[in-house]
Amino acid sequence: VQLQASGGGLVQAGGSLRLSCAASGRTFSSIAVGWFRQAPGKEREFVAAISWSGSTYHAELVKGRFTISRDNAKNTAYLEMNSLKPEDTAVYYCAADTGYGRLRSGRDVQYWGKGTLVTVSS
Repeated sequence: VQLQASGGGLVQAGGSLRLSCAASGRTFSSIAVGWFRQAPGKEREFVAAISWSGSTYHAELVKGRFTISRDNAKNTAYLEMNSLKPEDTAVYYCAADTGYGRLRSGRDVQYWGKGTLVTVSS
């Protein structure tokens, strides 16, 4: 599976962005997709994941502000980010796996895309 993340950019605190993750190379509807992020000097952390059937899970830090979704017809997953804070500044990575639980754990994830930078100014 090849993953291409896009949609990052510079936004003011309180603003919104929508990230997209376009997938190719495998039946998109059969894989779980997720988002992770890595801020400068910090470890990569889990943000959100969505199963092939549409079940979602969001990290506590973003719950209520970020929403993950998918459009299987377009082979694309999305991360809608609202009420952005400066601490949300990071490189955001799209990831995918045939195992929803493994994807949520962030360990031994099968597929990773290149990141897209999100910068939130105060």
